[in-house]
Amino acid sequence: MNEEFKGPKNKWRQIFRKKWFFPALYLTIAAVLLTAVVWYQNIDSDTADDRSAEDHYTPVMNDEDAEPVLDQQEVIAMPVANEDEAEIVTKFFDYDADQEDRQNALVLYNNRYYQSTGVDIAAANAETFDVLAAISGTVEEVKEDPLLGNVVVLAHNEDIKTYYASLEEVSVSAGDKLTQGDKLGTAGKNIFGKDNGTHVHFEIRKSGAELNPESYFNQPVSSLANVEEDSAVTEEGETDEASEESSNDVEQEDNAGEQPVEEDVEEDSDSESNTDEEPETEENIEE
Repeated sequence: MNEEFKGPKNKWRQIFRKKWFFPALYLTIAAVLLTAVVWYQNIDSDTADDRSAEDHYTPVMNDEDAEPVLDQQEVIAMPVANEDEAEIVTKFFDYDADQEDRQNALVLYNNRYYQSTGVDIAAANAETFDVLAAISGTVEEVKEDPLLGNVVVLAHNEDIKTYYASLEEVSVSAGDKLTQGDKLGTAGKNIFGKDNGTHVHFEIRKSGAELNPESYFNQPVSSLANVEEDSAVTEEGETDEASEESSNDVEQEDNAGEQPVEEDVEEDSDSESNTDEEPETEENIEE
C-alpha cells in the first residue's frame, strides 16, 4: 500500500525542491493581488465620477441682469483706503442717540444748525485722500453742487444708493460700473461743511430714506436689503415734518422781525394823531 503513494509524493517534493517554484508562486500571488487592487480602484474611481457628475450643477444664465452671489457677500466698508487713518468728524443725526452724538451731528451754516443726513470723514493729518466705492454699484449721477461741492451717486440693488459729496476731483462718469474699492475721486472742501476742512460726506439711502452709515460699516450688503420699508417711510415723514417745522420757524422769525417795525409805525402814527388832537381838546376846554 505504501508503494502506491510514493509516486505522487515524490513528484510534489521534486517540484517543491525546484529553485524557481517559490519565486514563481510569489509572483503569481503578487500578480493576483495587484490585479485585484487595480480592479477595485477602477470601480471606486468610476463611482466617484458618477457621484461628482450628479452633484455638479451648472447654472443656466437666463437673466442677463442676474445679481452675482459675490455682491450679496460684500461687506460695507468706509469709502477710504485706510480706515485707521480716517476720522468721522460729523455724525449722522439720530433722535435716539445721546446728547453728545446729537450735538456732533449738527452742521452750522449761515448762522443756523442743520441735521446731518450722513457722516463726514476726514484724514487724521487733515490732508486730502482717495475716496473709494463703499460697495459695488453703477454711477447714476455726477454733479457739482454749489454748497456740497462735487457729488457722485452710486445705485445698487434693492433701491439702495450711496452718496459721496465734498469731492475735489472726480475720476468717474455716469454709467460706469464700479467694484468695491474702486476710486471715485479725492476728498476736498465745500461751503456747507467748511468747518470740517478737507473731508468726504458719505450717505446711505434705502428707498429714499437716509440711514446711519456707522450702523452698517463692516456689515453685509444684505443687511441693507432687510431694512423694512415702513421704517424708511417713517424716517422720511419725520424728515419732512422737521423740514416743515424749520421752514415755519424761519417764517415766524421773519414775521417776528417785521412786527416791531409795523408797531413802531402804528405808534408813530398814533402819537402824531394824538399831538394833532391835543390842541383841539385844549381849545374846546377853554371855550
